[in-house]
Amino acid sequence: MKNQTQFNNVIPFIPEGDFYFVRGIKAFQRRKFDIALKWIEKAVEKVPNDPLYQCQMSIIYTEIGLYHKANEILTNVLHHAKEPYVDCFYLLANNYAHLGLLSDAKKYALTYIEKEPNGDLVEDAEELLEIIDIEEQDDWLLDDEDELIIYQETAFYYMETMNWEKALLLLEEMLLLFPEHPTANHDYAQALFFSGDKERAIQLELEYVQKNPTSLYSYTNLALFYYEIGEFSEYETYIRALLNIYPIHDHQKLKIAVVLARTGYIENACSRFQQLNKESVSGHLSYYRWYSHVLYLLGNEKKSKKIWEIGCKKHPIMTKEVQPWES
Repeated sequence: MKNQTQFNNVIPFIPEGDFYFVRGIKAFQRRKFDIALKWIEKAVEKVPNDPLYQCQMSIIYTEIGLYHKANEILTNVLHHAKEPYVDCFYLLANNYAHLGLLSDAKKYALTYIEKEPNGDLVEDAEELLEIIDIEEQDDWLLDDEDELIIYQETAFYYMETMNWEKALLLLEEMLLLFPEHPTANHDYAQALFFSGDKERAIQLELEYVQKNPTSLYSYTNLALFYYEIGEFSEYETYIRALLNIYPIHDHQKLKIAVVLARTGYIENACSRFQQLNKESVSGHLSYYRWYSHVLYLLGNEKKSKKIWEIGCKKHPIMTKEVQPWES
């Protein structure tokens, strides 16, 4: 009875919002954003109307690049908080700047300065306005280099996702503006091949390799093209040359690794993938796609699934592809 009485007198510990909030801040400071978000969400559940909790949640979303989600939370705070939470205006300005919506960013930065002229974030807001002014001046001065970068990044995306028709159209347009761009010519040949015009693609690469007998891109393309059409004697000529080439740059190393993976040199491909700097190729969907395939074919299913999972997190479009163990 005594023990029962003691048990009944125990007051259960029910954390208030601050308990979760403090833990969320600690996780945020360690840049463990997924853990921080879980703690802050619990704090918001406990105290739904606390603008500080809401704003901290928006900051986490900003850090992981979910700017629209962050703005949704901040707008909600501005509309429903009992007292104006002026910091929201600066946070909105920062998010809109990241999204490239400079007029909105400028509006909210000015609003913050107007409402809180001595606020802690005034210097940050003024610095943001200076950056916006520079960006606005540069917008109409888009030079050839900027335009080339836009073409390259867009073409790269279509190539990595194997959207050959869109890649082909874009590369045709790009080559009208930049006819001497070497990578674009090789990308065009590859898009042409996988869009169905195989003979013309091979002919273009043969012409390129005659002009530049040491062109790595011609060798990788021709090895892949000849393998795909079943001309293995020609394929062997180019693939054996690639087996003896060890480039300095990681994107060139990756190109060889992918061709080896796609054409049956599985162990060689695995070795090449292992030599890559993960950080420098993390933007390449092809790294995760083909490295995972190679590992699975070599019997390392556990690591294959891990690489595929990481790839899907970094490149969500991969979730729509057939996994190596399902093919």
